[in-house]
Amino acid sequence: MDRNQKLYDFLKSKTWQLTERWYESLNKDQNGIYATSNLEEIQLLKQQNHLFHEKFVEMFNKSDEVCEKSFDDFITMVVNDEGHQHTPLTEIIGEFFRQQQLYLELLEEFMDQYPNELSSKQIIAYTNAILTTINNVILKFTNEFIEQSKIRLKSQQEMIIELSAPVIKLDSTIALLPLVGEIDTNRAKVILESTLQQCSKLQINHLYIDLLGVPIVDTMVAHQLFHMINALKLIGVSTSLSGVRPSIAQTTVQLGIDFRDIKTYSSIEQAMRKHNNN
Repeated sequence: MDRNQKLYDFLKSKTWQLTERWYESLNKDQNGIYATSNLEEIQLLKQQNHLFHEKFVEMFNKSDEVCEKSFDDFITMVVNDEGHQHTPLTEIIGEFFRQQQLYLELLEEFMDQYPNELSSKQIIAYTNAILTTINNVILKFTNEFIEQSKIRLKSQQEMIIELSAPVIKLDSTIALLPLVGEIDTNRAKVILESTLQQCSKLQINHLYIDLLGVPIVDTMVAHQLFHMINALKLIGVSTSLSGVRPSIAQTTVQLGIDFRDIKTYSSIEQAMRKHNNN
């Protein structure tokens, strides 16, 4: 694409004007960062938008490849911005398309001011470049935004699971692990890793595992429980089970899992009385 210095200079001088025009026409009834009334957040939002324009106008001065590559750090910055993380992706994409419209309007403004400066071929080329660059930026942003959202969601899920399996210290070497809710394969794995880490960190040598809050102990749960008990034994932690209902006992017998060497109690209260008597 042929470069036109006058057009580049014209656009370069309009970057802050573009930002102010964008914010002035911004729909403040949207969700997330675009609805903020906090002055510091508004200023940050404008700075981010202005950075976008500073990078975008270089498309009219440098190669398309160099220009698009320069957006990588901008995209990473916005994706990791807390305000944008709490803003629906569709609304962010909508604002990218509004930048596209602003540039098409500015190109038209330039042609009105300098009617003989650009040929028809150049006008078409610049229009296509604006559309293509915005589309490519949106695609890159969307991919990274979704990937980061997946990472945050996974981290939150793991945190919730870990918090649902806390090792509670009863005295210097004895602790309680109250399990609550359904246990699937992923949660069982996290519980195992978390329990081993916590017992090691707290220097626990005996752990009470309470199953009263687990509605269903199926084949997978029973095997994972047996696996966790053996893993704890390897790091020097003995175990006792409380909240063992008849259905749980029946499941373990049917599976051929031997809990004979493990102390079991019908309730955590019974287990605690035993602990206190000792």
